[in-house]
Amino acid sequence: MTSAFVRCAAFGALAALSVSVAPLSVASAADISGAGATFPYPIYAKWADAYKKETGTGLNYQSIGSGGGIKQIKAKTVTFGASDMPLKPEELEQAGLIQFPMIMGGVVPVVNLKGIKAGEVKLSGTVLANIYMGEITKWNDPQIKELNPNVNLPNTAIAPVYRSDGSGTNFLFTDYLSKTSPKFKTQIGANTSVQWPAGIGAKGNEGVANMVKQTDGSIGYVEYAYAKQNNITHLDLQNKDGKTVAPKIEAFQAAAANADWANSKGYYVLLTDEPGAESWPITGASFILMYKNPQDASASAEALKFFDWAYKNGSKMATELDYVPMPDSVVSLVQKTWSQTIQADGKPIWTASAK
Repeated sequence: MTSAFVRCAAFGALAALSVSVAPLSVASAADISGAGATFPYPIYAKWADAYKKETGTGLNYQSIGSGGGIKQIKAKTVTFGASDMPLKPEELEQAGLIQFPMIMGGVVPVVNLKGIKAGEVKLSGTVLANIYMGEITKWNDPQIKELNPNVNLPNTAIAPVYRSDGSGTNFLFTDYLSKTSPKFKTQIGANTSVQWPAGIGAKGNEGVANMVKQTDGSIGYVEYAYAKQNNITHLDLQNKDGKTVAPKIEAFQAAAANADWANSKGYYVLLTDEPGAESWPITGASFILMYKNPQDASASAEALKFFDWAYKNGSKMATELDYVPMPDSVVSLVQKTWSQTIQADGKPIWTASAK
C-alpha cells in the first residue's frame, strides 16, 4: 500500500510543494512519521527543514487534514497525529491518547473578486454564515453593502468554496459560524466535516486556496499562511466586540491571550469568537496526538525531541509565517505532561536528560 508523503524538507513556495509517493518502509529508520492537519503544515515544513539540517533526522508528514490524522493515529500507522479540532478529554482517555497544543494561528476568508483589494471588504460572522448557507448569492447583496457602504461591490454571483475533507480548518470555521449565527448552528453545526448546502468542495487548505484563485466571484477559508504565500485577497472581519480587524499575528495573539491552558483538561481550548477589541475571531491552536503507552517508544522519543526543539528554536520561523508560538508557560505545562504521561514499561520516555 502506498501513501502520498509530503517531504517537509522540500518546503518552499506552497504552490510548488514537492510530493513523492513511496511505501512507508523507504523512510529512514530515524525519520519521524506523522499525519493530519493542513493548517500547520507550512510551519511544520519549515521547522522540519531546519531540524534535519541540524540533526539529520527527517519528518515524513502527510498533510491530509485533521480527520485523517485522527484516524491514522488511532490506527497506529504513524507516531503522531495532528488535529486543529482538539479531542474531548473523554475521547482521549478512551483511545489511550494525550494531546498538546503545538502552534496557534488564524483561519481567514479569502476571495477572488475583481477590483477588490485585501482588507477592503469586511464581513460579520452572521453575513458569512448566510453566504455559506446559500442565502446570500450576490456580492452586492444589501447585507454585504450595509457593512461596506463605501465599496463598489459588483453584481457578481458568489461561489462559496469549502473543505470537502474532514479537517480542523472546517471545525474552526464552522465553530465560529455556529457561535455567531444560531441558524447556522441549528441547520449545519460545528464539526470537521459538515453538509454544506451550496458551493464547491476542495481538498485541503492547498485545494481551497487554488480553487479560489481559479474561480471568479469565489470565497473560501484557509489558514493565513496559505493566503499569504499564495497572495490571495483576504477579507477583514467584525469581531465579538463589534470592531473590524485584519488577520495578522497581533490579532491572533489577542484572541489567544486569555486562553486558560493550565485549567483545561486535556488542553481542550477553543479560541473562536473570543472577546477583545483586537481579537481575530477565527483563531485556533493546532494539536499533536500521541499514545500514552506507544508501541514504539524510541520513535515517540524522537518525535518529542523534535517538538521540544521546535518549541525552543522555532518561534522566529513561526512568526515569519504569521503563526503564534506557544507561550513558555504553556510549553512548561506540556513538557510536564510528557514526562508524567508518556511511558514505556512504566517509565517516562521523556526526561530532563532527553533534552
